[in-house]
Amino acid sequence: MKLRAFKDDAYKEVGNMTEKRDPRARWLDEDPFENINNNSKTHTRARDDGNWRKPHIRVVAANSTGQPFFRVFGTQQSHKIPIHKGSIWHFSKTEVEHLSQATIAFTLALAFMSTGGIFGAISDPYQFIIGGAIYFLALTPAFVLHEIAHKIAARNYGCWAEFRASPGGLRFGVILAAVFGIVFMAPGAVMVAGHTTKSQFGKIALAGPVTNVLLWILGLGAILIGATGNSIVALIIVPWMWGNAVLGTFNMLPLGPLDGKKIKTWSEIIFYVWGIICVSLIWFNFKYLNGLIG
Repeated sequence: MKLRAFKDDAYKEVGNMTEKRDPRARWLDEDPFENINNNSKTHTRARDDGNWRKPHIRVVAANSTGQPFFRVFGTQQSHKIPIHKGSIWHFSKTEVEHLSQATIAFTLALAFMSTGGIFGAISDPYQFIIGGAIYFLALTPAFVLHEIAHKIAARNYGCWAEFRASPGGLRFGVILAAVFGIVFMAPGAVMVAGHTTKSQFGKIALAGPVTNVLLWILGLGAILIGATGNSIVALIIVPWMWGNAVLGTFNMLPLGPLDGKKIKTWSEIIFYVWGIICVSLIWFNFKYLNGLIG
């Protein structure tokens, strides 16, 4: 009875939610999407127990009053979302599995890119392994920390937030890299559910590109202090700088599910400021990076 009373109180206070996270958010931790009835026959999703069941594509957005709605293939469905429980730094078993799957597939695609495709990998397996290791160290932080930043920002506002890999996106990315030696992959995204204002939703989206900018600055700092004298740093610094610049800029595009669209919906000024910052990283790499490294 006490738990039921607490939940009722939590729902009543959601409407008065401010920029700060509800301190009781750590008490709840169910995946809110698990309880949604769905009859889709064209997509699949995994349960925590490893079994497969009928799923649907789920994107949670917020309107100007902070009330959430679900978009399922363009239709809106009302659904109450509980305040999340657990630490901001909590990672469920399912989330760890999905992050691992995405990281392995991303690394495999990068390894194929280092050899120009599967035939290069067969003819030079040593380069395939070494190239994969170098790109893993250089580019995995750009992808993983970008997604974790979304998660932490969302949980800070009391939302449920976990990364979910996209099996189709992973397969497409690996096959594309194996055949053509190029990497273009949609490994997955952080699924967010909760009552957020437009401002909060925009800040959650902005956390990803900001993380890439900070990682790029970290790489620039390593160059300026002469850390490239270390053989490992020297190997990874160029893909590190380019990976963060490109990933941050790409996600600032105001298209589809990308961060830029959510940020622009929240604030056009902030969108253009951070868009210019991200593009300037690419410009800097073209103009000065090789000269700095020597």
